[in-house]
Amino acid sequence: MLQIRPVSDLRNNFSEIERTVKSGESVYLTKNGYGTMVVLSLEKYSALTDEIELKLDEADRIAEESQTRLTHEDVFGRIRGKIDERL
Repeated sequence: MLQIRPVSDLRNNFSEIERTVKSGESVYLTKNGYGTMVVLSLEKYSALTDEIELKLDEADRIAEESQTRLTHEDVFGRIRGKIDERL
């Protein structure tokens, strides 16, 4: 079940939020009725970011081995082309 709580609960009910997060759920925090942040476990955060870190490391290695540099127009143009091919 989606956990949406006021940000004040982070201070007032930290232990309860911690238990929820440790159980694998994310907690969405609101401030004045608007979403402001998400609290998640280190494991869940790592699962979201590990692949990105690996790809960035791979890109760094490739950049060290090659003098080829692409502009952002080149990169995003290629990505847009791939997306358009799928549509």
